Amino acid sequence: MSRQARAFWVSSPGAGEIRTAELPEPGRGEVGVRTLYSGVSRGTETLVFEGRVPERLHRVMRAPFQEGSFPGPVKYGYLNVGVVEDGPQDMVGHTVFTLFPHQTRFVLPAGALRFVPEGVPPARAVLAGTVETAVNALWDAAPRLGDRATVVGAGMVGCCAARLLARVPGVRVELVDVDASRARVAERLGVGFAAPDEAADDRDLVFHTSATEEGLALALRVTATDGEVVELSWYGDRPVSVPLGEDFHSRRITLRSSQVGGIAAARRGRRGYGDRLDLALELLADPAFDALLTGESAFDDLPSVLPRLADGSLPALCHRIVYP
Repeated sequence: MSRQARAFWVSSPGAGEIRTAELPEPGRGEVGVRTLYSGVSRGTETLVFEGRVPERLHRVMRAPFQEGSFPGPVKYGYLNVGVVEDGPQDMVGHTVFTLFPHQTRFVLPAGALRFVPEGVPPARAVLAGTVETAVNALWDAAPRLGDRATVVGAGMVGCCAARLLARVPGVRVELVDVDASRARVAERLGVGFAAPDEAADDRDLVFHTSATEEGLALALRVTATDGEVVELSWYGDRPVSVPLGEDFHSRRITLRSSQVGGIAAARRGRRGYGDRLDLALELLADPAFDALLTGESAFDDLPSVLPRLADGSLPALCHRIVYP
């Protein structure tokens, strides 16, 4: 395995660069991995790229293998699929998913990687971290047979949640977004689609993922009496107004946060982080998730690609990075 690597760093808010680094020899219990693909988590990573992580959340928002600190220089990312090149013989050659940033090669503890199951293409496995977020949200919300469910926001997390909900018997799912082109994605995911002004009312369970005040207000509006809204959006440093007046209390709506940094309370005593990620990887045997892979670029192009993802000039759900 080569002892030199190249990595993408946010050098300062709104600017990125490729840096080189010398890798250590893998020690006892460590492996060397060569990256095949990484994915850009557009919501969180563009906030990091733009330097919009609130100072009081710098510790909470650290990625597992982050280097540097917010707002920069910082090496950040957590959707990485690679192949083991160095380490125990029974691991060499296996395709693995890790929470490592955008880097050509790296060394990490063997316990920090998860094997990609047979039947899951490596190019699709970059979605594992996002599917894991959706798994945690469904653990938080506990959908029931026959529920009428709505997902407001057809981004990566919203689409993953919609697909998992659609696999629960009898659950009728509507995906809501301001972008009419997401109707084609909804069709591939096997769920309904509606523009915000056409969204169905009286929903038992609503997931909000749009990271907008308007989306949150819509989520509360379409929720049924005694229904539940699961808030999955992260707003960075933006203050958010929540419409808790009118009939919010009389309809006894539950507003719950869900975040992948902790195991859902309903499973915390019986499932660990590895269990949750293994489940996400198993669920990716479903080819419908390919609908979320909407573009790809070469690793060397990341410094010019991330600004375009951040300002929206390069539209994407999951933008995949391909390594030489």
